[in-house]
Amino acid sequence: MDFENIYIEEENNFATITINRPSKLNALNKRTIEELQVAIAELDEDANIKVIILTGSGEKAFVAGADISEFAHFSVKEGRQLAALGQKNLFNAIENLSTPVIAAINGFALGGGLELAMACHFRVASSNARMGLPEVSLGVIPGYGGTQRLPQLIGKGRAMEMIMTAGMIDADKAFAYGLVNHVTSLEELVPLCVKIAGRISNNSSVAIKHAIKAVNAGFKYDVDGYAVEVDAFGHCFGTDDFKEGTTAFLEKRKADFPGS
Repeated sequence: MDFENIYIEEENNFATITINRPSKLNALNKRTIEELQVAIAELDEDANIKVIILTGSGEKAFVAGADISEFAHFSVKEGRQLAALGQKNLFNAIENLSTPVIAAINGFALGGGLELAMACHFRVASSNARMGLPEVSLGVIPGYGGTQRLPQLIGKGRAMEMIMTAGMIDADKAFAYGLVNHVTSLEELVPLCVKIAGRISNNSSVAIKHAIKAVNAGFKYDVDGYAVEVDAFGHCFGTDDFKEGTTAFLEKRKADFPGS
């Protein structure tokens, strides 16, 4: 697939995906969602890529929302399909990806943009970032997992207030709420994400994959997260990464994980 609305840069063991629709404040349209879906899947298959950083082009917006012009005249059936396909093909796919995905929030992350950031494994924001779910001001609700992930991240009461007021919060409040892990300057945003990515890539990608699965299981009402953790923990014992990690520890050297 030839990418029109995103571009990918690879360096060392990580890749940066930049959503590139600056004239639209990087708003998500159907084409961009499809491109992200393809890019994420391809990078996840690349054994050399240990971490993915997702950001927006320019200094104003990560993703300022969904492209309303594409769905303003949708029927009930089309609206349901829009949410269902988006959740399945991109947002849930990112959340459950084996490769860690860091959202580098540079500016506005509104509506579908905040939902995209929340689907990532964690978030880092620039000091000029503004976040919110303004959908009820348009007569609709968040449809890409926002009503589920926001309460998980910041608590039910705060999420209800953000959703019902359709308001924005700044980066400092997002940090206080636990919505983002770090706040830094715009200039240092990607470098900080790269630094964190470097620390992640030093560890076992196989173990990280199982950790992601186990953590996510704890947020599913019909899954016993503890049982998933036990199974994942046991599975690690049969991997080359476990053998290398424990051997390196006993030999008092740095592990060189094979990633099998």
